[in-house]
Amino acid sequence: MGIYGGLHPEDWRRWGQFTTFKANAPELLARALRPEQAIYCSPLVDPYQPAEASQAIMPRLLDAAIEHPPRTLTIQTRGPLILRDLGRLIELSRRTALRVSFSLTTDRDDIRRLYEPLCASIGERLRAMRQLTLSGIATHATLAPLLPCNPETLIDLALEATTQAIICDPFHVRAVKTTGATTREAALKISVRRGFSPWHDPQFQAEIAARLRARACAAGRPFETGIAGFRILSQPTQHINRAESTVAQVSDLRELSVGQTPRSADGPPAVLCEQARI
Repeated sequence: MGIYGGLHPEDWRRWGQFTTFKANAPELLARALRPEQAIYCSPLVDPYQPAEASQAIMPRLLDAAIEHPPRTLTIQTRGPLILRDLGRLIELSRRTALRVSFSLTTDRDDIRRLYEPLCASIGERLRAMRQLTLSGIATHATLAPLLPCNPETLIDLALEATTQAIICDPFHVRAVKTTGATTREAALKISVRRGFSPWHDPQFQAEIAARLRARACAAGRPFETGIAGFRILSQPTQHINRAESTVAQVSDLRELSVGQTPRSADGPPAVLCEQARI
């Protein structure tokens, strides 16, 4: 519909230069929450961006969700600040299908500094992902946007830090994404200037995704791209068996040696690994 949280046309031109907080968001959420809802927080703005450290809106939002839990709640972030709210997340995970989709965009901090200069380092993200996983929070490594990287090294980092399905989403280009927003011009200019233009080519993207998928499936981990991948985040879990599954997966993660990758407790759906045969 072209309506995004009260944004105006001039806001799109100044995207990334300002932050607007809705001070009464927790109260509005508390009134709007329903048991059948699947909530994704947030496809446009990182809820744990640096400004959240002083504004502290998320604890109040999580309190509202704890009081009136929806069917599923997914938090999309690349900010280690999420660990501040770990106690609330653990409590919420007991009441609903809670998932954290943590953006792991590349294995190289020099690349991260080019495209995400104000975001947390790769090491900081991995430490946060491990802590969330060890705390029993269903945490997905989300390779999005997929930046220039060594695909095998990146997927190994994702496998080591998490136990859930891995999601991948390359740069959005109009040749593939015919409607909606595409990757911003600034990222394309960086790629052209640094010799990374192939990462915006759909065929090259498909080849990289196939390499990632093959390695993930070899480790017994579900892997999906694009809309199909993000759809995983809204699906209800088998709530009855969730506690036993989490305990088993966390135990496996604690016992890992450096360089090992954990296997999913249940193994990936057969269809996901069939797609990895390239």
